Amino acid sequence: MQAQNKKSRHSRGFSAPMLAALAFMVGLAGCEPAPEPPPPTPESSVVVYEGARLIVGDGSAPIENGTFSVDEGQIIEVGAAGSIAVPDGAARVDLSGMTVIPAIVDAHVHMSTTRDELIADLQRRAYFGVGAAISMGSDDAGTPLEIRNEVIPDAARFLSAGLGITSPEPGRRVVHWVTTEDEARQAVRDEAARDVDMIKIWVDDRDGQYDKLSPEIYTAVIEEAHANGLQVAAHIFNLEDGKGLLQAGVDVFAHGVRDRDIDQEFLDLVAERPDVVLVPNLPARGVPTDLGWLAGTMPDDQLQALQATEADPAAQEAHGIQARNLARLSEAGMIVAFGTDGNTPWAAHVEMEDMVEAGMSPADVIVAATGTSAAALGLTDMGTIEAGKSADFVVLEANPLDDITNTRRIASVYLRGEEVDREGIRSRVMN
Repeated sequence: MQAQNKKSRHSRGFSAPMLAALAFMVGLAGCEPAPEPPPPTPESSVVVYEGARLIVGDGSAPIENGTFSVDEGQIIEVGAAGSIAVPDGAARVDLSGMTVIPAIVDAHVHMSTTRDELIADLQRRAYFGVGAAISMGSDDAGTPLEIRNEVIPDAARFLSAGLGITSPEPGRRVVHWVTTEDEARQAVRDEAARDVDMIKIWVDDRDGQYDKLSPEIYTAVIEEAHANGLQVAAHIFNLEDGKGLLQAGVDVFAHGVRDRDIDQEFLDLVAERPDVVLVPNLPARGVPTDLGWLAGTMPDDQLQALQATEADPAAQEAHGIQARNLARLSEAGMIVAFGTDGNTPWAAHVEMEDMVEAGMSPADVIVAATGTSAAALGLTDMGTIEAGKSADFVVLEANPLDDITNTRRIASVYLRGEEVDREGIRSRVMN
């Protein structure tokens, strides 16, 4: 009987390993599979700037509560809030209450001519929202023109007119001194071989100190420059020289007429040459000016010395001539760009105020200092806040359309999509 019971237990039962396997299988049959974890949010290199007033730089109405996206240093989309696609994982920057303008383009400066000093000049300009500047005619063979092809952190772009062309000016500057048409053409060819961005000429006797370039010689310069695919910018002083240069085919006036008010003949010549560009470079107004907004960007004693200016009637008269001429030419539809001359990094904000004082609207001055100047220098990838352009822009704490001096209220500057280290520049090269 015991044997029968033992056989029965073995024939109907399961070994311990079999029971464990069966339990596992039953458990699988009775449970739902565990849910897959959600996929991680994909990382994106896009940065979206939201909430600011966008002044595009092309003369169009500002975009209130605007949004624009940037990827790898380039603007991807621009529009009103909610109108552009924002990819998953994009970083967002809240600019509510701010105004964004394109980075300023300075179409007439004279900067340092050694590499380290030139980089410092370009960084100082970036601090004040300048994204590009062209050195007009003082860059000899020792100047590092290769900087034009470098991406330098926290620095404005550099362009150069190489060495300019003038009649001999002993004791003043060493550029291309020419006295014949053949010399003038060779000077242009020499600069073209350096791949300069523009040809600069001086047509000025410096208050009777030197002979001026003759019409025959500056015409030869213009013809040779155009044959080499280069524009010519002319420093002028007198009205009659301005007329002659217009007739000879000049492309850019690097100064306005300064000896007298322009006449109808000059306006008619401008109308016949609608592509000619004026870079006004207005002189000092000759009145005491508050420069307190520059506090912290230079030693206090330097700032106090700059502030210690008195009324200058002669300067006021000179400024008045050029301001009236600018107002007339702007009203007549001449292309007005923007430049500051010299090597003062904050001068762009003074020049913009002076242009408004001369009669231009803040909106027109911003266009001159951004989109128009960029176009005049052939910088097709900057000058406006629009898709496809380099992400070069300035964030302001107040609206410059209300008061042009609000361009000085800079919250941040971005060049090629990267925020400029303004504090680093201030501590490193401005004090």
